[in-house]
Amino acid sequence: MKYAEEFRDPKAAKALLAAIGRVLDEIGATADKPVHIMEICGGHTHAIFRYGLDKLVPPGLEFIHGPGCPVCVLPMSRVDECVEIAERPDVIFTTFGDAMRVPGTKKSLLQAKADGADIRMVYSPLDALEIARRNPTKEVVFFGLGFETTTPSTALSIQQAAREELANFSVFCNHITVPPPIKALLDDPHMILDGFVGPGHVSMVIGVHPYDFIAEDYGKPLVVAGFEPLDLLQSVLMVLEQIRDGRAEIENQYARIVPEHGNPVSLAAIADVYEERPSFEWRGLGEIDASGLRIRDAYKAWDAEEKFGIGYASGERSVQEPEGCECGAVMTGRLKPVQCPMFGTGCTPEMPLGALMVSSEGACAAYYQYGGARVAEPAE
Repeated sequence: MKYAEEFRDPKAAKALLAAIGRVLDEIGATADKPVHIMEICGGHTHAIFRYGLDKLVPPGLEFIHGPGCPVCVLPMSRVDECVEIAERPDVIFTTFGDAMRVPGTKKSLLQAKADGADIRMVYSPLDALEIARRNPTKEVVFFGLGFETTTPSTALSIQQAAREELANFSVFCNHITVPPPIKALLDDPHMILDGFVGPGHVSMVIGVHPYDFIAEDYGKPLVVAGFEPLDLLQSVLMVLEQIRDGRAEIENQYARIVPEHGNPVSLAAIADVYEERPSFEWRGLGEIDASGLRIRDAYKAWDAEEKFGIGYASGERSVQEPEGCECGAVMTGRLKPVQCPMFGTGCTPEMPLGALMVSSEGACAAYYQYGGARVAEPAE
């Protein structure tokens, strides 16, 4: 297939849905005893709701929304650190747009900007580099945020800053990696997960083999998926066929984009600039070993944590979520967004309480925008 409309063909979708129904019947899945498949990526969550796939699939299948939204899993303490840096008079703080409205304990970056901080939205860390070149008397900080998808561009920007000896540029590094939180979820005895739809963009960088442990150690199938409706339906069918056949393998439905061993140029940049943190805090999951990246000593001149003495460089602090906010439970699949008492009432896209309602990949934003639900369901 070459064109987007081919990946949205109704006849092909109906055929895949029929095949999914047949395999669910063969497994013996029912509405009361469904197969639980977690889509890890927030982009997949939005695609599922945008195209109504959650309504189209048979009742023996339940989607569990995973922690695949980097803005959503950012703990509030790190937002507070961003505001702390941004409010310094000599700083120009740059960030992707998704992070602007994520609440900290006192304010968001957008509120800090309204209060006078020089905070600028950029589309790339290269934009931040250019701002640093044009403002040599200012400290320009880029908010490095995201999974393996965005990590290479930040790494390449740090390398460029080093080549230019651009001393007034630094990165507040909050890059995180996908495999460790999957392991944390699989180790949770309360989680019921039968298989995974794996993230396409992340896998474009790292390939498919970092997920091998899911099949080898936990006996669960994972299929790396694209983002069009037929991509997702085919990936779900591939997961179900593995479950039916008693197999647990890592398969690549998104082979037109995802190479088996990832992108060597991106991986080389990541390896050069970053090293694993011993642990990193995730909203809803707590501290997870080796799940975050930090800037290596060779590039510490461009590390905002070192330059400003904040974050893990000074002893990170944990911050409790706002009272009534269930972001953590939603992030780990324990609750659906509409089961949060604040959903659609105390927490809306216009006045978000939690990050999942802010981000373009957040599960709560997906439910609110596409799910036809605007208020919390009554508690049983």
